[in-house]
Amino acid sequence: MKKNILRMSVTGLVLLLMAACKPAEIPTEPVFEEAWIRQAPPGMKMTAGFGTLRNVTDQAIDIESFSSPILSSVSLHRTEVVDGVSSMHEVDVFALAPGSSLVMEPGGYHLMMSFRMQLSPVKPVPLEVHTTDGRTFTFELPVEQR
Repeated sequence: MKKNILRMSVTGLVLLLMAACKPAEIPTEPVFEEAWIRQAPPGMKMTAGFGTLRNVTDQAIDIESFSSPILSSVSLHRTEVVDGVSSMHEVDVFALAPGSSLVMEPGGYHLMMSFRMQLSPVKPVPLEVHTTDGRTFTFELPVEQR
């Protein structure tokens, strides 16, 4: 009887330890940290979006486009300074390796956005990130005056 109780206790403890040692699930989607859209002045129909898109997955993410149901257009741009002259260029595809980040900030990479109606700080803007392999990731970005 004591052997059975001891055997069941040891078996239960082993099962409990096995469940506790289960590896953490690997995320399947990137995260968009500190994401925001600059509130445009009245009358302006373009603005920019910023934040850090981190690939926390174990797969490469090749970003080919962005879209939003409430924006006319969204595209990734990079500002470069060559010989003291600043210019902006659209980025066709951005390769985001596992564990890497796309930092979007004024003067560097950023999202150029055009819109039909003024964006409101009260309502976040849905943003879709489209990849070359057909995946879509959706985020909500607040509109802020900074």
